[in-house]
Amino acid sequence: MNFSDAMQSIIKPHEDDILTPLATVWGRNLDSSCILPEYPRPQLVRNSYINLNGYWDYAFTPDASFPNHFDGKILVPFSPESALSGVNRQLKPGECLWYRTTLPVSKDSFDEPMRLFLHFGAVDYQTFVYVNGHQVCSHLGGYLPFHADITDFLKKDGNELMIMVSDPTDQGAQARGKQSLHRGGIFYTAQSGIWQSVWMEWVPATHIRNLWFETDYDKRMVSAHLSVSSKEQLPLSLSVSFEDQEILKASIPVNNCEMTYTFSIPENHFHSWSPETPCLYRVKLTLGSDDIESYFAMRLYSIEQSPDGKFPVFCLNHKPYFLMGVLDQGYWSDGLYTAPSDDALIYDITTMKSLGFNMMRKHIKIESARWYYHCDRLGMIVCQDMINGGGEYHMPIINYLPTLFPSLSKHVKDSHYYLFSRTDVSARKQWERECLEMIEYLKFFPSIAIWVPFNEGWGQFDAVRITDRIKKADPSRLVDSASGWFDQRCGDFISIHNYFRPLSVPVKKWGNRAFFLSEYGGFACHIKGHSSIDRVFGYKRYDTTEEFANAYRELIEKSLLPLRAKGLSGAVFTQLSDVEEEVNGILTYDRKINKLFAHHSL
Repeated sequence: MNFSDAMQSIIKPHEDDILTPLATVWGRNLDSSCILPEYPRPQLVRNSYINLNGYWDYAFTPDASFPNHFDGKILVPFSPESALSGVNRQLKPGECLWYRTTLPVSKDSFDEPMRLFLHFGAVDYQTFVYVNGHQVCSHLGGYLPFHADITDFLKKDGNELMIMVSDPTDQGAQARGKQSLHRGGIFYTAQSGIWQSVWMEWVPATHIRNLWFETDYDKRMVSAHLSVSSKEQLPLSLSVSFEDQEILKASIPVNNCEMTYTFSIPENHFHSWSPETPCLYRVKLTLGSDDIESYFAMRLYSIEQSPDGKFPVFCLNHKPYFLMGVLDQGYWSDGLYTAPSDDALIYDITTMKSLGFNMMRKHIKIESARWYYHCDRLGMIVCQDMINGGGEYHMPIINYLPTLFPSLSKHVKDSHYYLFSRTDVSARKQWERECLEMIEYLKFFPSIAIWVPFNEGWGQFDAVRITDRIKKADPSRLVDSASGWFDQRCGDFISIHNYFRPLSVPVKKWGNRAFFLSEYGGFACHIKGHSSIDRVFGYKRYDTTEEFANAYRELIEKSLLPLRAKGLSGAVFTQLSDVEEEVNGILTYDRKINKLFAHHSL
């Protein structure tokens, strides 16, 4: 497939095509009575919780009126557009999707000081939550968690939970990634509604609300930042251990709702985190009757001079570290945004590690907390994108110009909001709020090394200012300010996407920024019986897995790896798996065939 054919595939939607259903092994073996049973929030774990995943009533309505009847059952947390939901229907702009279930609690089932919190991992896009007819919370945004204290709304028995969701998808300017009502090419089937776990937990009135660890690698220091809800003055007990050996125990007075406790790691118990040695310190905290478990890791991400002093490079724990990355869209053939099981998440990570990758770029999506936890414990560096959004995608400016004339795109300023589909002031403000909320939420996870606010121009605006805000919100990580093109001379990387030209590294001086090939590859290989559709999208086509594997190895060995000596700090191969007709994955969409080792596939 040449450049012209590839561009035509991008811009021509094919919404009338019917996708062939593809089941993963985890989706096929799904137990509807035990959906994603693992504790959903590994960064702050209590010893019990109530999983609300399973079959709920659902109804589509033409407006926000309460439904007169329900259409059937939907398997939560799979979106109605996904096969695993059992619904297979698109929520359209202007419509509302209603959910209903009965909560397995009553007002008599708890002691008065306890509080019941209802948690949502993610719901796309605008959500209103009702308990026994009372609105208990609302949320705007499709990718971040939210919760509500529903204790005061409970009845003696028969407690009803209802949720109303609306989603403008590509008819709005909100962050939505590659979701489209007219899927095709680089745009995928849109999904809506609940797509991460729904759960509840009882907590004491005095409890720990939030926790994250700020680590100083060089000083061997850790600062535990806590938010507490305190109805009484109780000491906080903290215990730190490594491989079941306790190395620190402290009792801390709690005088404020926001507090920080700083401690040092003894040198004889100091262990660096890396993909090769993903060392995690385990933490137990007790505040009154509230017991939680958590963890942290000691690592440092930086840009420093190469040993020969020729160029700046990415470093892990002050040592040059080449980022061998793979692009991960986070889509599943049967669950869309939602992986069918925890094992499915683990499979993607461990398979990429076995192929020699040490970094995954989570593209246009915020994952469930358990995915980041598995990256932490298994040893996979994460490059995390903020979700694209904006108005209509201007193909000539956003795609043709930088691809055909890359040198010209460097001179385009992203203050020209129209060119980047960013004229809506309120949408810019909403995107900026969500970007900072993403960082606040995800900064707990030590595997995340790089934030990527903008990708390939669409929705980009004020990158210099946005980069500064991200750096202030999280000084411990690096920023790839404008991945692909439209560089605004800010951030920690010169970031290039290269699908059509020989791989190379620029000769000119880079200042203090490292060179990052943040996307390359795009080799298409359609596997009959394991693809959603016969049409093929990719930047170069191979007819067999043997041809695909040979081309991949030649690209890596002859073109990519020699560039390390010229200053290349990292590279991201496109991509982990096929998605619909975008068949440039190492794995097929159903994850059953590994194109690099077809004889070792599931």
